[in-house]
Amino acid sequence: MAALFLSASPPIRRIHKAFVLALLSLGLSGCESLLFFPQQQLLRTPADVGLKYRDVRIAVGADTHLHGWWLPAEGEALATVLFAHGNAENISTHLASVYWLQAQRVNVLLIDYRGYGRSAGRPSVVSAQEDILTSLAWLQNQSSEQETPILVLGQSLGASLAGVVVARHRSNIPNLAGVILDASFTGYSAIAKTVAAANYVTWPFQYPVAWAMPKGQDLIAEVAGIAPLPLLLIHGRNDAVVPYRNALVLFAAAGSPRQLLSYNGGHIETFNHPQSGAENRAIVMDFILEAAGLWRSRH
Repeated sequence: MAALFLSASPPIRRIHKAFVLALLSLGLSGCESLLFFPQQQLLRTPADVGLKYRDVRIAVGADTHLHGWWLPAEGEALATVLFAHGNAENISTHLASVYWLQAQRVNVLLIDYRGYGRSAGRPSVVSAQEDILTSLAWLQNQSSEQETPILVLGQSLGASLAGVVVARHRSNIPNLAGVILDASFTGYSAIAKTVAAANYVTWPFQYPVAWAMPKGQDLIAEVAGIAPLPLLLIHGRNDAVVPYRNALVLFAAAGSPRQLLSYNGGHIETFNHPQSGAENRAIVMDFILEAAGLWRSRH
């Protein structure tokens, strides 16, 4: 199975290429579209790599549904994790980040935002936040989940989206026990400027693109509101997509209890890094168990 999970994300050069092509095709209009690179085709299913799963459909609005995969825990579930992936491709190419949790007695719900995979609609920052919130509510309403603590694990764009959702709505999800944000960025304007500045073609557009990004949705303005839920921030020190300093700024702004897991890796290599992956998985599992235990002690 390990050979199937060599990469959890598209190479950095593909991200930059997509950004360049999108910028050239869109100009400076509709710049929010530069944040999303959905792929409709699912390249594999969990069954292809030996995992038990079932397809789920979650209604968002009157005539739109999200598609997701439910990976049931092996044995009695200790917790449930909602996984919010990054900005490129779909759940089939991000499965590598969470497949290992099933064997650790953790349920996993992977969702595709609107416009990704088999999910209908078009993506935007606000709609993707709604997709995460609706998926949390769907989990909360499942009879099997009434006694199970829920954690959110977001990566990259998914981390910044999920952090804002939790900060604004945690009181509406009674089973919410903790938050894990991997390679999150402080704000949309800042990350757009960083990505544009990294390529000579888009370098002249870094300030206009930054100015055109969504306003009022930045994680740095909301991260303190995640408390008192336990928060684990994760970031690779060598991240060339979302610079490591984002983690330091977010950690300083977050409330307690909070932890920062740093490792010598690149963008969202957390769980599959050749040197640090196993240790990182163990640390994250310890955080899940501790957060779940705290939740159970209060309920």
